[in-house]
Amino acid sequence: MSTRGTQSKSNFKTLLAVALVAVAGATAGLAHAGPGGHHGGGMMMGGEGRHGPGGMMGGHMVERMLGRVNATPEQREQIKKIMESARNDLRTQREASRGLHLRAMEVFTQANVDANAAESVRQQMLAQHDQASKRMTQAMVEASRVLTPEQRKQLAEQMGKRRDMMERHRRERDSMDKPRS
Repeated sequence: MSTRGTQSKSNFKTLLAVALVAVAGATAGLAHAGPGGHHGGGMMMGGEGRHGPGGMMGGHMVERMLGRVNATPEQREQIKKIMESARNDLRTQREASRGLHLRAMEVFTQANVDANAAESVRQQMLAQHDQASKRMTQAMVEASRVLTPEQRKQLAEQMGKRRDMMERHRRERDSMDKPRS
């Protein structure tokens, strides 16, 4: 399989996990998100990270989460279709975004940087980000409607426990990194 195909599968799995996490968080009122939309400071949309393909929210985790809330095969299939549709829409947006990043590089590598051109590219990037955010929110709403209120509550509780565990581990790592006097 090509790197691009692997990346697309990774992005899909992450997209599904992010949607489920957001559904759980919204349902439970866990709205104390940090910059980027979650407690980690930036939404990981796939790729290779220290946790392997798909980041921490790879496909196996999604399956476990859906299993823990006893999602039916029908629910799993519906959510998969919702996320596949969103992934396809976002793929098109990602391609357009690459063009804007190239344009930004052109603007900033000129002998004289045109502030108006830089601002124009920035505004276009913001508009694309907003469009992608709207599409992701739409997918999350659709996915949340597939799960029952009790399943969303269970998912929120599990994600809260996971968040607490990750925060505890982060604090432990931070304390080990501090220089000892």
